Amino acid sequence: MNTNNELISLKENVSKPIYNLTPFTLLDYPHKSACILWFAGCNMRCLYCYNPEIVRGKGTLSFEKILSFLHSRKNLLDAVVFSGGECVLHKNIIPLIAEVKKMGFLVKIDTNGSSPDTMQQLLNQNLINYIALDYKAPKSKFQSITQSDLYDSFEKTLDLILKTTIPFEVRTTYHSDLLTEEDLLKMVVFLESKNYAGNYYIQYFKNNVETLSKLERSNNRIDCAKLSTPTIKIILRE
Repeated sequence: MNTNNELISLKENVSKPIYNLTPFTLLDYPHKSACILWFAGCNMRCLYCYNPEIVRGKGTLSFEKILSFLHSRKNLLDAVVFSGGECVLHKNIIPLIAEVKKMGFLVKIDTNGSSPDTMQQLLNQNLINYIALDYKAPKSKFQSITQSDLYDSFEKTLDLILKTTIPFEVRTTYHSDLLTEEDLLKMVVFLESKNYAGNYYIQYFKNNVETLSKLERSNNRIDCAKLSTPTIKIILRE
């Protein structure tokens, strides 16, 4: 891979892909210190999304500026989290991640699973160390909640990840007007049908924040014991 030529191309074609930067976090990469790159744009319009400015906004930071920041954080940060929006949509995401890996950082991807072809390339090139996959809704509600027809792409991405040995997590945002406990149970059964075993993270909707759609307050109470199975444990993430 000719990284220098690719970076020149990046500067010419995509000047500012990143909406914002979180310079330090201990919460977004398990047991590691990290920064977060928030990529602008998304191909879903989830009703509960509390990052409308990122989803609908434009980038403000060039990757050249991000690389300069990362050079100053060598040996201080363990990892870089690529998030959004939907970071995997970015047409130059592969050379961007390759450059970050070359600098010695671990890489985590936050994704809605809508780009299985790109995910396959990232996996083939061993460019990812950890994946957080959003499981938005069961198939019956996926289109209404995400305002997209990308369920099949999500399922393909899940299948790809399940074939790897890379650590990953599956997570769902819960709003009581959008999902029921019965929906969550269907999602658990679906994961079991894929032979997934381990933790399944549920994060409650954040009340009193701006979202893409006007939603009433969510009744953030679910019975984890009822939803957990012998192979899949529901973990609430506040």
